[in-house]
Amino acid sequence: MSVENDPADALVPMPEGLEQVILPRAHDVGGFEVRRALPARGRQMVGPFIFFDQMGPGEFLAGKGLDVRPHPHIGLSTVTYLFEGAIQHRDSLGSDQPIVPGDVNWMTAGRGIAHSERTGAELRQSGSRLFGIQSWVALPKRTEETAPAFAHHAAASLPVLEDGGTRLRLIAGEGWGARAPVATSSDLFYADATLAPGAALPLPDHHEERAAYVLEGEVEVAGERFAPGRMLVFRAGDALALRAGPWGARLLLLGGAVMDGPRYLFWNFVASSRERIEQAKADWKAGRFALVPGDDKEFIPLPEERIRLRAGTQATAAGSPTS
Repeated sequence: MSVENDPADALVPMPEGLEQVILPRAHDVGGFEVRRALPARGRQMVGPFIFFDQMGPGEFLAGKGLDVRPHPHIGLSTVTYLFEGAIQHRDSLGSDQPIVPGDVNWMTAGRGIAHSERTGAELRQSGSRLFGIQSWVALPKRTEETAPAFAHHAAASLPVLEDGGTRLRLIAGEGWGARAPVATSSDLFYADATLAPGAALPLPDHHEERAAYVLEGEVEVAGERFAPGRMLVFRAGDALALRAGPWGARLLLLGGAVMDGPRYLFWNFVASSRERIEQAKADWKAGRFALVPGDDKEFIPLPEERIRLRAGTQATAAGSPTS
């Protein structure tokens, strides 16, 4: 999807074992409300994860749907993971792939790609619900200019671990003794976990940066409970476990190795240098990105130049109000 404006997410006091608790801020994307946890005030990334949006849950009436028009990316991989509904992904490589719950769409922008995300014609006619997560994974400097690529992994291809009231699907990376088939450019983990009431799930202790996003129910950490819509960022090296509250819980766990330096963010562009961002802006404005086959009649224009550009933990992410 497309970044919109400056994150100003609130922070709350941290209990033992936690480094930060992020309360996402609401945004409008393609006519649909999302809640953005990353980037946040005081934190640009967790491992390589530099962007994290919760889409929904929400409902489209008959005749309506998600319409994220063609827009560009560089220097990152987008990861789309749904719990309800479906999205039709198209990109400038010619990919035309429906995304349904449990599947993983991993699109690597590298030196440049354009894509769109829309509700398919059939669901648009009948009306539909949508609930999911889109995240961006920043590419290491050595692969920022790699060729763009797209990979789709069906839910059945992802490892599922079940033990002691916990069911965990590994979306990408490595953790809990399993490895997902999704090819990544850096050391990371990304998992979808459902916990029965009172069930506990340990965090992987071999990743430098770790976080959990509470989707449903409550989780307890170091004696404190956290409601849905919080991203919990944990201290490095601490042996911690998350315990579900009395109604159980569902959460996403993510993180990985510390990135090789901060990133500049502007709109949908991520790069380790300001110059590369400026080149991407000029390329999109001049129409030098490839078109999206099957969706080449409209696009999201480059945002106004008033948007700030900075690197580091408070890098600005900004974009079009219609993106």
